[in-house]
Formats: sequence, structure tokens, C-alpha cells
Amino acid sequence: MDKFDLIVIGTGAGTHVASQAANEGLKVALVDQGPAGGTCLNNGCIPSKMLIYPADVIRTIQDARAVGVHAEINEIDFPAIMSRMHAVVDKARTKLEEALKTKENLTYFQEKVEFIGDYILQVGGESGRTITAPKIVIATGARSLVPPIPGLLETGFLDNVSLLDLKALPASLIIIGAGYIGCEFGHFFSAMGTHVTIIGRSPLVLKGEDPEASGLVQKVLSLYLRVITGHEVVSVERRGDKKVVSAKNMEDGKTYQFEADEILLAAGRRSNSDLLHPEKSGIKTDRNGWIMANEFLETSKKDIWALGDAIGKHMFRHTANYESEVVSHNLLRSKDKDDREAVDYHAVPYAIFTHPQVAGVGMKETDALAAGLKVLIGRAKYMDVAKGVAMAEEHGLVKVILEEEMGRILGATVVGPMAAELVQQVVYLMNTEYQDLMPVIKSQVIHPTINEVLVRAFSELEHPIHQHNRGQ
Repeated sequence: MDKFDLIVIGTGAGTHVASQAANEGLKVALVDQGPAGGTCLNNGCIPSKMLIYPADVIRTIQDARAVGVHAEINEIDFPAIMSRMHAVVDKARTKLEEALKTKENLTYFQEKVEFIGDYILQVGGESGRTITAPKIVIATGARSLVPPIPGLLETGFLDNVSLLDLKALPASLIIIGAGYIGCEFGHFFSAMGTHVTIIGRSPLVLKGEDPEASGLVQKVLSLYLRVITGHEVVSVERRGDKKVVSAKNMEDGKTYQFEADEILLAAGRRSNSDLLHPEKSGIKTDRNGWIMANEFLETSKKDIWALGDAIGKHMFRHTANYESEVVSHNLLRSKDKDDREAVDYHAVPYAIFTHPQVAGVGMKETDALAAGLKVLIGRAKYMDVAKGVAMAEEHGLVKVILEEEMGRILGATVVGPMAAELVQQVVYLMNTEYQDLMPVIKSQVIHPTINEVLVRAFSELEHPIHQHNRGQ
């Protein structure tokens, strides 16, 4: 049995912990059966945004008609777009793998791994080797959820991993799932020229998003592809050279059929813990298999931590990076229990790169009201400011939520161009000492810029009931 000071499972954000520990002289084992870099680098954030940016360019050209610019797209080179994506990902992965293999104090195992006992792991299967350490970090990520839909496995489908290997563009595509993955790739494939149908169970796309934001996204997406919401997929079959999806209307109970050349499954994510068998080391999971961790990212087993998608909370790479810093502190620098650092999730930002783009941070209006908080809501359209008018951005919207008594910013949602950049400014405000508007009040805002729509939303605060009455 090989003994280490620390074992880290997962080469996404887990690499940060492993690297810091190795720098401090610990003997570290880093294990991952997948390609180095985890989901984000290999089949998540990086490759998907490499694909989606060309789609954004296409929509920008098409939308330019609204400002008097009439342009034509002569050709969309799908193989070139895919090749460029692979080149970027392959280069980054190769560079990371070389760094891991030559890192002092770090042993990199690119093999299957699973727990076989307390603090003991089997690497490389039964014929492999066993390793142990008094401290372990689990950063094993997640994978596509495959629901038990009759005929789905037999018919075959793409997911966010396999679609990256497409050599040719499908003429038509059905996307099962109307969440962020479905809406992002619906945007991509429809911009490339594929006839896309998105089928979702919820009444609106992007379940859990601010309803007004979801409604705007659905309205604009529907200009470019077919969006079918309120339908549950009940079966999939092959009919000749086509794939047929049957979906039940949740309102009238009738079943409708949809046909396409290919299917993309985007029905959610599931834990990888079933591959790791954490229960063999006394590590508890919840009923969905996510690793349970407290506010210090400690699992139920002493000196075993978990972070990132493995805990199933905020499944974003930037959050996993933040969590890796918390774990690094608690593992390497914390002197006692009182010196531990707890995670702070009050201002977790995200972006959904569909068309239009959506971004948010903190609470939604519905979250705040459900929690019984007394809040003020600020709302502004892009067309309320000069830059938005210049852009002819009719669908852009900013909503902000503030605590009424202290003026503390609780959250924001933005729909429209540069949504992520606008929300990031709110993230900074929410991490100031008082988390209020004072930095905005004291600041000059460049005119005319789209930044003004955020300031406009903050300057038009009302009680939620006034907003709702005005909207009726």
C-alpha cells in the first residue's frame, strides 16, 4: 500500500488543493480517471463557450437589421468551428497534464479510483494498487442524468460530452430538457442552421430562474427554434432514419410526437459518487447521491472534505474554485476548529449563454418573498437608457432586490447583451462591507453606456406589490 499525506480525487478545481499542498511539502496523490482539467475544460465551460461565441456572432449579424445594417452570412464552417474548439481544449489539457506529471511532491494517477475501506482507495481496478492518506479531498464532479425513458437508450442520443465529437451538423435536433444546457445548445445549433425543438416539463424554460427572465428568454428563443414547454417525454423510438420523441402535454393529458435526425439529452446532472463508493469510508451522501458536506466543506468523515459539483449545490467552476480555497485553508492552514473558514454563498453569480444571455446573483424576488423578507425591487429595461436605445435592445431587462430596512443588496437578474458583465458589478457590491448602494451613489457612470441600466434599476426601487399592480 502506498502512503501519502493527502489524496485529492478529481483534476478540476481539486487540482488547486493538490498543488497548494504539494507546494507546502506534502506528499500528494492526485487521481482522476478522466482527462485532466475536469468537466469545465473538457466538456463544459470552455468547449461549450468556444462553440456558442460563433452562434452569438451569427445572431448579432441577424439582429443588426434593427439598426439599419443589412448583412448576409455566406457560410458557416461547422467543421472549422469544432476544430478550433478542440485545438484550444487539447492544448490546455496537454499543458495541464505535463504540469501535473512533473510537479514536485505530486503523483498523478490517471486511472479509475474507488474507496475500499477507511481512508483507503483502489487505483486502477482490482489489478491496480491501493493508496491511503490521513486527509482526502473529493472533487469528483457530476455527469449527465439519464432518465428512465422507454426506448431512450436503444434509440441513442447525444449529451454534452458526445456532441463535442460531431463531425457534421444534424439537419434537425430534439433537445430533451429546457434548462441551461438545453437552452445554450438550442441557441448554438439553431444558429448553425439546425432545425431545433426543445421539450421541457416546466411551464417556462430555465426552471428556477426569475419567471420574467424565463419568459423573455422563451419569447426570444422561439423566434429561432421551436420551444415546447409543459410536456413530459414518455418514450423515444427510431422510425426509419429518424428519431421520434413522444411527449405528454401536462395540461390536456394528450401525447404528441416530435421527429428529428438526432436527440440531445439535457435533463439534468447526477452525482458521480456511485462510481467512488464513499460509503466504504464512512462518507455520507444524500438521497440523490451528492456528497454531504457542512459549512466548512467537511464530510461526515473526519479529515475528508468535498467540493465542487460533487456536493451538488452551486455547480459552477468559479464556485468550485472558491470552495477549493476554503478547503485549502481548512486543510493546510487552520490551526484548530475556531480557525476554520466557512463557505459564504450569499453572492454566488452565474451566467447562461443562450440568446438572450441571462445572468444572476443572490436571491430572486420569489426567493426573498418566500423567505418572508421585506424587500424593494428595482426594474429597468435596456431601452430605458440611451445605449440600449442605440442597440435597439427591446428585450433587455435588469431586476435588483434590496432588503428594505438596511438597503442591503440581496440579488440581481439580468437578461440581454453583456448580462454577465452587468451582474458581476453587483457581485462586487454584494461583497463590500455594507453590501449596499453607496459605491454606486458616489460614482459617476460613463454616459452613454449600458452600465446605466443597472444604475436605473437601483434608482427605481418599489415594493413588490407596486411592481405587480403596475404590470397588470
